[in-house]
Amino acid sequence: MTLNCRGLLLDLTSPQIMGIMNATPDSFYAKSRIEDSGQIVEQAHKMIEQGASILDIGGFSSRPGAASVSIQEEIDRVLPVIERIRQQFPNTILSVDTFRADVARYALKAGAHLINDISAFNLDASIVDVVAEQNVPYILMHMQGLPKTMQDAPHYQDILVEIMDFFIEKISLLRSKGINDIVLDVGFGFGKTIEHNYQLLKNLGVFQQLELPVLVGVSRKSMIWKLLEIHQNEALNGTTALHMIALQQGASILRVHDVKAAREVIQLWSYLSNQL
Repeated sequence: MTLNCRGLLLDLTSPQIMGIMNATPDSFYAKSRIEDSGQIVEQAHKMIEQGASILDIGGFSSRPGAASVSIQEEIDRVLPVIERIRQQFPNTILSVDTFRADVARYALKAGAHLINDISAFNLDASIVDVVAEQNVPYILMHMQGLPKTMQDAPHYQDILVEIMDFFIEKISLLRSKGINDIVLDVGFGFGKTIEHNYQLLKNLGVFQQLELPVLVGVSRKSMIWKLLEIHQNEALNGTTALHMIALQQGASILRVHDVKAAREVIQLWSYLSNQL
C-alpha cells in the first residue's frame, strides 16, 4: 500500500487526501478554479497546510456537457501550475488529471508525479506507454461513455460485476506494460445515475478483492446536491457524510475540494477504528 511517486513515497496504510486544483474556467465547482497565477501558490499552500498529501491538477473540464479544448490549450493550462507548485513545494506529490498522452508527457517532464486518467486509457491508449516509460503511478478510473454525453442515459445490467470485470481487464493490460503502482477509481458521476452512485458506494468494499488502493471522488457532486435538493455550494455536509462511508468501505484516497473537512473526517474515522 505504498506508491512510489518518482522517489516520493506515498504511504496508503492510512487514508490520504488529494486536493483538487482546476486550471479551467468551467469546472463544476467554481471555488476550485485557479483564475490567476498568484492564486496557484496560495491555494496550494492552503491545501498542503490543511493536510493534502497530493494535489490533482486538471486543465480539461470533465463535467457533463463540458466543451472540449485542444491539447495545446490543456498543456498551457496545467504546466504553469505544476511549475509554480514544484518550485514552492518540492516535496508535495502532484497528480495530473488528463487522458491525453501528450499532456501527460509534458506534465511529467515539468515535474508531475502521477497520472489520473478518467478514461482508463480508452480515449488515448498511448498514455499507457508514457506512464510506463516514466515509471509513475496511474489512477485507473471507470467511465461509461464520454464526458460530454456520459449522463444522457447510463445503463448497466449489473454495475458491480461490470466495473469489476472492467478493472480486471485493464489491470492486466497495465501490468503487461510493467505498470504496478495502480489506484482504482469507480468513477462516481461518470456515466452513472444517482442510484448507480449509491449502489457503488454501499458496495465499494467489494473492490478490495483486487488488492489495490481505491480513490473516492464524491466531493460536492450532483449525487449529493441533487438528492438533497440543495445547491452544490451547500454540499459540504453531505460530502463529509459520504466520505465517512467511503472510509468504512476501505477507501485509501479521498479526492476533495475541502481539505480541512476531509482531514477531520479521517481523524474521526481513525479514532473510531482504533477503538474497536
